[in-house]
Order: sequence, then C-alpha cells, then structure tokens
Amino acid sequence: MTLQQLKYVITIAETGSITTAAQRLFIAQPSLSKSVAELEKEMGITIFNRSNRGVYLSEDGTKFLSYARQIIEQTELLESEYKSSPPPNRAFAVSSQHYAFVVNAFVELVREYGRDKYEFSLRELKTAEIIEDVRTHRSDIGVLYLSGFNHEVIKHILQTEEIQFVPLFTAKPHVFVSRKNPLVGRKSVTLDDLKEYPRLTYDQGVKNSFYFAEELHITAESPKNIVVSDRATLFNLLIGLNGYTISSGILSSDLNGKNIVSIPLESSEQMEIGYIITTDRPMNELTARYLEHLKNYIEKHYQSN
Repeated sequence: MTLQQLKYVITIAETGSITTAAQRLFIAQPSLSKSVAELEKEMGITIFNRSNRGVYLSEDGTKFLSYARQIIEQTELLESEYKSSPPPNRAFAVSSQHYAFVVNAFVELVREYGRDKYEFSLRELKTAEIIEDVRTHRSDIGVLYLSGFNHEVIKHILQTEEIQFVPLFTAKPHVFVSRKNPLVGRKSVTLDDLKEYPRLTYDQGVKNSFYFAEELHITAESPKNIVVSDRATLFNLLIGLNGYTISSGILSSDLNGKNIVSIPLESSEQMEIGYIITTDRPMNELTARYLEHLKNYIEKHYQSN
C-alpha cells in the first residue's frame, strides 16, 4: 500500500468513475485500474463495486476510504509544515534533576535568544532518563550530581555510554523545610533530628536503585517516607506536612516563593553537581551560552548561601 494508491482511491470515490479519475490524475485508465486491483488484493477487500454507470464504494470500501482520507490529510499537514516553510528552530534542550538554578538559567537563555520562532525543551526527569536523553541526543545537555555513595555506579554508566561528566560546583548537603517547621532557626540539623518528619524524595521509576536517588543519605533510616514525581508537589508537602528533603541548598524565591527555608545538614557527604554531554559531537553555541548562564547563576546565588 502506498500513499499514491490511497490518493487514487479518494479521487475515484469523488468522481464515481475510473475513467474520469484517470483523467484528473493524468494517468492511463488501465494503470489506475491495475493499481486499485493490486490494493484490493493486498488488503483482502473489495473497495469498489462496478456497475454500468461507473463504480461505487462497497461497505468495506467506505470504511477504508475514511482511513485513507485521514492518512492523506495528515500527510498534507506534514508537507505544508515542512515543505512550505522551514520547521521551528529547535535550538536547545536540557534534561535535569530538580534544581531551581537549571530553570533560572534556562529562562535567561530563552529571553536572550529573542527570536519569533523557536522550540526549546526543559525536562525535569528521573536520573536514568536524563542519561538516556543525553545518550540519544534528545537533549543537548543533562544536569545531575555525583556523591561518594553513587559516584562509582553513575560514572561507570556514563563511561559505558561515552558520556562525559563535567563538575560545576560542590555543594554541602542542606534540607529544605517549611518556614514554619520547628527546625527553622537552627544553624544545622542532623539525620536524627529529621526522623520525626516525613522525608520527601523524587520517584525514580522502574530503575529505583538507591544509586539513582536525587537525595543524599537515601539509605538512612526514615520511618516516614513520601515519594513524589514533581517539584510543585514536593514543595506543597514540605509546607502542608512539615516534611523535608535533602538538597544542594540553593533556593530561588522567584520559583519557590519565600515559604521554603534551607538548613545545613551535618554530613560527611557532598554533592558534586555537574553537567553531562556526549563525546561524539561538538558543543553547539546555545549549549555553551546556557552553561554561561548556569555558571553565573550558581556563582551569584550559591556563594550567598
């Protein structure tokens, strides 16, 4: 079955005559008849019934025609989108763990880009999905962290996929809590201090290995645990249930408001936050510019935390 054969069927149905359809299609009538016969044989149905007055659709043919029209209409939409005018300028895509500074840098890049037509992509994903996005070039760059706990496993995966990890900065662990949480005001907290509060972590899906967790100390004892899939839900539960999550400590009041507070966590662990890129192609100009915005934002806001 070809698109051309579908167009033949549509034209014959519109004209009610193979001869007239052949004239409209600028094709010899025997060739048109042969093409339709081959299509009917391939599909195992009779599309047209013949009569002395011409041809008309069979019951199967009527159903087949509706599908044929859908296919041709979608094909015409594709052709008008990509043949008549250039496609949207997809310039940049990033996949990341849930970090506010990634979003802030993305906002600055889009504002700076300043064109009338573009397609940018920002995806906050599970750790394994970030690596897959970069591996398949769905994203130009990924952002995630390494720690003493996950370093060996994640680095091995990246090396196997020919992906390079480039450090951006090293963060000491903090906890995010509601401004009304009783722990607010303390210079630091311990894991024992946190046990009475719900621990919020990001879902890692089917690859729910401790090594893929976004949060440090994922194996530490915690009697109350809630797994979420997005940042908004996590922050709402921090406030609504007096929960906590372990993070880098960088907050953005523009994105998260002023109801969330960051408190240092006493820990021997650190988060080496960086970006990942493939080694099989050079970095494009917009990815390099995004990294500049990312580094500027981190330098400005992390030093003040």
